[in-house]
Amino acid sequence: MYPAQIVLPMKADLTEAGFEDITTAEAAAEAIENTEGTLLMVINSVCGCAAGMARPGVKASLKAPKTPNRLCTVFAGYDNDAVKKVREYLLPYPPSSPSIALFKDGELVHMLERHNIEGYPADAIAQNLMAAYAAHCG
Repeated sequence: MYPAQIVLPMKADLTEAGFEDITTAEAAAEAIENTEGTLLMVINSVCGCAAGMARPGVKASLKAPKTPNRLCTVFAGYDNDAVKKVREYLLPYPPSSPSIALFKDGELVHMLERHNIEGYPADAIAQNLMAAYAAHCG
């Protein structure tokens, strides 16, 4: 498990942008199962691709005309029970961090795994997510 002094600023990068910080399995299940409409769930990470690509791309995507109804995040290597629960809803995708999932009425409708993030500029990630929002968000 990563130390708080490393993780908390990386969590704040998303929570300050309006994301709910999900820290328990129960809260993760509630968010996915009970959100009406769309939910963006980010599995955050300490890796460089989370800092340089995933988080900036996710934040830039929120400038789209259509955006998810709810924004949530869990942190790999820190919020272990919450991450484990989220990953149950991401099957058949293997564990991946960072990763970004869009749910609609509790169903996974769009997924970006680490290999869809690592090596891509934040703008490409934002554009990918904006296209998913246009297709799935009201």
